[in-house]
Amino acid sequence: MFPLHDDNPTQDTSIVVYALILINVLIFGYQTSLPNFQLGEWLGNFALFPKELIANPSKGAIALISSQFLHGNIFHLVGNLWFLYLFGNNIEDQLGHWKFLFFYLFCGAIAGVAQVMTAPMSLVPMVGASGAISGVMGAYLIRFPRARILSLVFLGFFITAIPIPAAVFLGLWIAGQTVYAAIANPNLPGVAYLAHVSGFVIGAIAMFLFSKLKK
Repeated sequence: MFPLHDDNPTQDTSIVVYALILINVLIFGYQTSLPNFQLGEWLGNFALFPKELIANPSKGAIALISSQFLHGNIFHLVGNLWFLYLFGNNIEDQLGHWKFLFFYLFCGAIAGVAQVMTAPMSLVPMVGASGAISGVMGAYLIRFPRARILSLVFLGFFITAIPIPAAVFLGLWIAGQTVYAAIANPNLPGVAYLAHVSGFVIGAIAMFLFSKLKK
């Protein structure tokens, strides 16, 4: 399934979501312009390396934030930013601009720590906003479970668009991520599935608590 849009209008302009999208695009554009030797230095300075976070927590803590703005390739970037655009606007609408920004970065940082704990001595760099965006998706599940998400569904050779309740779409998504997290080797390069799962859970818990306090 691939989400196209939801039926959940916002009341305010999603300033932070648009700013995050722009910043990520600009950083990726700069990153792709670097020659290989400078790209290695760039990643060394701003990507998250599990072993470095364990050995030097102060420097690694900065990378928990900076790594959220790096992406491995154009597909990684576009996929992440599409999900941020689709789900982030409603969560920013609920939390407000500054709270949403803190929430986004916090979910990404916690997701990074969770992934690091699975392979603390790994030298494989971690990059991407997936953990933060997974947190946004977890929050969306809690706040808008009945919203309908028009999604492309692939049925063999046929493709059709079907409105799917957010609870179903996101429930299936997190179930799949959990299965992959259970079987993936965290010491090898690839998708940080545990970061997705942990970001989603943290985002869901945070939105649940926010909703209770708001009442």
